Amino acid sequence: MRKRIEIEEGRWLDPAEGRTTVRDWSARWLAAVAPQLKHKTQATYRSLINSRINPALGDRELSSLRPITVTEWVAAMRTEGLSASRIRQAYRVLSQIMASAVDNDLIPQTPCRGVRLPRMPQTEPHIVTPLEASRIVRTAEKPHDLLIALLAFAGLRVGEAFALRRSDVDVAGGFLLVDENLAEANGALVFDTPKSHQKRLLRLAPSLAKRLGAYLEELPGGEDALLFTTPAGKPLRYNQWRKAYFDPAVSAAGLTDVTPHDLRASHGTWVADRYGVMTAAHRLGH
Repeated sequence: MRKRIEIEEGRWLDPAEGRTTVRDWSARWLAAVAPQLKHKTQATYRSLINSRINPALGDRELSSLRPITVTEWVAAMRTEGLSASRIRQAYRVLSQIMASAVDNDLIPQTPCRGVRLPRMPQTEPHIVTPLEASRIVRTAEKPHDLLIALLAFAGLRVGEAFALRRSDVDVAGGFLLVDENLAEANGALVFDTPKSHQKRLLRLAPSLAKRLGAYLEELPGGEDALLFTTPAGKPLRYNQWRKAYFDPAVSAAGLTDVTPHDLRASHGTWVADRYGVMTAAHRLGH
């Protein structure tokens, strides 16, 4: 009787569907959503499923998971010493997988509910002054001084600066097109769209546009040539670039604890103070 009522009301779920394992549904879910994701996000999701979700929950049936199961899984990751960030990432992926199972009528409700996650440590960006940023630029090795100037005075993300090409620069108009991002995914370098897939056109200060123009006159290659590369002409990798060029410039400028992202955050603060938060958000690509 109860089954018939549920069928008539459209609430009945076939119990056989819930016996699908987490491993099998995770693979199907990832294959379905992968074309919509950036390459780095795909790699992150795959890594979390393979290293965190499947080893602990992969052989479980979807219908067997309860909030306490997920809570115990989170607690086990904390005991392992996994960072709050990584735990929250893994939980977020599992939550999407389970929500998809609900949407596809495999289970009536998600077990990812009421689970307390570890808090992220609050880290405020180190906001520098324009003069301090200029000191970092002046002490940096060429042409990385220009790259650092773009972080501080154009508000670029590091990956966006690494992906800049000759064709992205309109020297005469004083504009910079931000339409690519260079990221590392499982050790491989991948060119993709900027974060949130938002391309944007930035107006540059005349002095910065002039410096870019002079640099382009000496830059070899065609329109697709990257502005900044390794000495061997290869795309830059963040950790190597920071250790070789950015951190030494920060130290030489007499500053400490300044990251490339701090320069971008500082730029946003300068713009917000002068022109308002919405202008700063648009310029930063938020």
